[in-house]
Amino acid sequence: MGTHSGRMLDKKTGHILHTRLLDKLNHALERKLPEQRIFVKSETGTRFIRMRPLTIAGIGAGACVLMSWTILVTAIFLMDTLSSGNQREQSQRERAIYEARLNALSQERDDRASEAAAAQDRFFIALEQISKMQSEVLASEDRRTELETGIEVIQKTLRRTMQERDSAREEYATMVAELEAAKAGDAPLVAQAKSVDGSVAFLTSALERTAAERDEALKFSSEAEQIVADLEFEMKLNEDRNNRIFERLEEAVTISLEPLDKMFRAAGMPTESILNEVRRGYSGQGGPLLPATKSTSGGETIEDATTDRANLILKELDRINLFRIAADKTPVAMPVKDAFRFTSGFGYRNDPKGAGRRMHAGVDFAASTGTPIYASADGVVTHAGWQSGYGRLVKIKHAYGIETRYAHLSKINVKVGERVSRGDRIGGMGATGRVTGTHLHYEVRVNGNPVNPMTYIKAGRDVF
Repeated sequence: MGTHSGRMLDKKTGHILHTRLLDKLNHALERKLPEQRIFVKSETGTRFIRMRPLTIAGIGAGACVLMSWTILVTAIFLMDTLSSGNQREQSQRERAIYEARLNALSQERDDRASEAAAAQDRFFIALEQISKMQSEVLASEDRRTELETGIEVIQKTLRRTMQERDSAREEYATMVAELEAAKAGDAPLVAQAKSVDGSVAFLTSALERTAAERDEALKFSSEAEQIVADLEFEMKLNEDRNNRIFERLEEAVTISLEPLDKMFRAAGMPTESILNEVRRGYSGQGGPLLPATKSTSGGETIEDATTDRANLILKELDRINLFRIAADKTPVAMPVKDAFRFTSGFGYRNDPKGAGRRMHAGVDFAASTGTPIYASADGVVTHAGWQSGYGRLVKIKHAYGIETRYAHLSKINVKVGERVSRGDRIGGMGATGRVTGTHLHYEVRVNGNPVNPMTYIKAGRDVF
């Protein structure tokens, strides 16, 4: 009982102290915040609400806190709005710059393709000229061989004729000596002298004929030597002309080969192993077995520096052809040829559906619904249908372990197992699957691992 009375006394004492403390605070605030009364009138009477200084101060403090919070929230909202606006404008500027760069690269690619085609045409023209000139050189060689043989025969004939002339002169001198001795003899020797005179006349006529043949042989020999000199000069001109043609051919080969080699190296692909694989796949040879024949002219194949140079150019041309076959099987072409907007690159990004930062395994090209989508390389269709997340999807298997994917299509124009070539239309752009709008999601995978498709597209911009 005593304990209960003590508790009651303590509570009463505490209440009194609390009341006194509130009175002191109200008294202290009364000068600046005088007591206010709010009168409320009703049908039964008039009442008032008494607001003491401490209550007024609490209400004012609460109002100040509420106003400060409102100002702070508004400022944060405005800052976020301005920041997002600046980022959006910056993103739009960067996209505009990137689109302009892509258009410039596309124009540059077209220019390079035109130059490569022109260089190829010049190369084939020059190759045809080389073939004609080689035929002319071989014909000139045959003519020179024939002339040299003729000159040698003429020289042998001339030497034999000169020997016969010298023998005739010696015989003439002997007969003249005998004639002079006969003049000093008896009359019966007159008949012998007449016979000797006839022999001398015959020898003189033979000598004249021999001299005429000698002069004709010398003239023919001089003409033959002049013809040989003309042929040698013509061969020199042909060699100079061939050299200029070879230089143009080598330049054309270099212009055509370097971009192809650079394209594969930029894409990180093993150049030599790819060429060997293409060479093994395109190595067929054959033909009917015919009996061996020999040349009737007895000539031999001319193996010289010109032939070696031509063979080297042919080897480089074969290398260019192997590169082009490999390029047809590599996804270096753009899957979209109409006007488009590049909306997302390869790599980590903020998910457009709000799922946080995620890996984006391809690139996105946005255009209108139905925009044609083309195969970026030769290959075989392995999937043509719906796949979760991708929507309508086409997968194409290419050589060297490469696969391309074309997602979110509105329409599919190919079937599984169908073989397609680079540039064949495989579908239309759409907005199927997990998307925020119409676009093409384009992937390139090597041995199942996603790689940046722009690496291949940029590598091929100077070639196609």
